[in-house]
Amino acid sequence: MEVADGLPDLIPVRDSKVPGGPALVFPAGSWAAFIGELKTGRHRA
Repeated sequence: MEVADGLPDLIPVRDSKVPGGPALVFPAGSWAAFIGELKTGRHRA
């Protein structure tokens, strides 16, 4: 997984094994909330 930077309001994410493939784009606030939840360690895989 690759996460791009440089876009202030959007976070593009793509499969690093398919660099020419599609990307998912998330609003920066939603991405920050997602990462914050991962950092708490309370999530389940």
